[in-house]
Amino acid sequence: MITRQKVSLIVFGAFVAAVLATSCVHTSAQTAKRPVDPGVRGGAAGAGTPLKGLTTDEGAFFRDGLVRFAEVEDVTGGNNNGLGPRFNSNQCLSCHSQPAGGGSSPARNPAIGVATLNGAKNVVPWFITQNGPVREARFRRNPNGTNDGGVHDLFVITGRSDAVGCNIVQPDFLPAGNPLSGQGGNPNIVFRIPTPLFGAGLIEAISDSAILANMNANASLKAGLGIAGHPNAHLSGNANLSANDGTITRFGWKAQNKSLLMFAAEAYNVEMGISNQLFPQERDETPGCLFNATPNDTLNFTTTPTSNPTSNPNTAVLSDIEAFADFMRMLAPPTPAPDTPSTVNGRALFSKIGCVHCHTPSFTTGKMIASGSSTTPSAALSNQTVNLFSDLLVHHMGRDLADGITQGAAGPDEFRTAPLWGVGQRVFFLHDGRTSNLVEAIEAHKGRDSEANKVVDGFNKLTDGEQQDVINFLRSL
Repeated sequence: MITRQKVSLIVFGAFVAAVLATSCVHTSAQTAKRPVDPGVRGGAAGAGTPLKGLTTDEGAFFRDGLVRFAEVEDVTGGNNNGLGPRFNSNQCLSCHSQPAGGGSSPARNPAIGVATLNGAKNVVPWFITQNGPVREARFRRNPNGTNDGGVHDLFVITGRSDAVGCNIVQPDFLPAGNPLSGQGGNPNIVFRIPTPLFGAGLIEAISDSAILANMNANASLKAGLGIAGHPNAHLSGNANLSANDGTITRFGWKAQNKSLLMFAAEAYNVEMGISNQLFPQERDETPGCLFNATPNDTLNFTTTPTSNPTSNPNTAVLSDIEAFADFMRMLAPPTPAPDTPSTVNGRALFSKIGCVHCHTPSFTTGKMIASGSSTTPSAALSNQTVNLFSDLLVHHMGRDLADGITQGAAGPDEFRTAPLWGVGQRVFFLHDGRTSNLVEAIEAHKGRDSEANKVVDGFNKLTDGEQQDVINFLRSL
């Protein structure tokens, strides 16, 4: 017999089931409507071209630098400077090619082919995959427990046909973790991916005073959001300063490099093992593995490189690092996509929730010259609007993103605000390339002790459609 009490329980149970079903449908619908990263924007690259307004001479130096940027290095030199005993790749372009020369890590990783080129015996490390980012590896600590922080190159020249007699071994990168994200493996290893170089000369041309004025602007709003970035500085509350002259450094993931010349010289030595006049010594001086006099890359006053079809007596004098710096200095910023109603709204929301307090939409350059040959300001670099979406300061990003490395006054969890121009055509995000999804990259900004927590909370409070507009705006840059 079905009693009144049993009927009540049955009705109540049906009601609960209906509520739960409705709740599940609602939750599922919400999940389905969550913002989606549409991925790399299609169409023309809109990048890799020279700045507008270059003089004839400036254009010649840009083209010369571009040719050298693409040159493939071997060990014994020939028409280049000679690959070092330890290296990550054999040309600048292999790390900076997405969506054009001067960009960031390409979708298809070239490091796999470099590993065994010319008979080399390298094993491809677990965190280098065909569809993963180009990565460099840094070790947090030395075997004796002291701080390391330096780059440990992925490959060695041992076994190559042009390096007979060299028998050094690769570093030990095991145990392995997730090959795509780079997470969960050897806890002593952290990764960095290439930073884009588009518009780098304009960034170099921003005055220190402009960066400091922007840092001090909207102080109460920033404080309310928990934002307290500084230049990579040895003075608390200032910018990231050069230990050499006290001016603001601004290139690299921790804003550790002062100038494009230093950026180029360090990369040439660290990524390709090529010593130069800023870094004259080899990073590995093992006997039997040095095939060229040092520094490998120097000024050239006597001959014109036959490998460079655009060379002339003026450009031929330059060392490679100077040519690379000129190329980067005169490389135009990426061209954004045309506005749509969604991206216009996304831009407004990006500002409203506070993203702009770190990702400053624009600066204006001072008076700059492209080379030391004249005191006349370069029309292409001077008094230009720089829509970089970065304050060029370093910020605490919290424990989840911390890499444990200190560079200058940028501590273990501090990173330079990544410029967002060109982000619409980037494949990999965050300093270690752990994700290709912009939504995940935004979520990764939130974590214990991160300055971005309240801003990410603001993003999460937006409606699903508003969040999508923000993502669409970012992919339009």
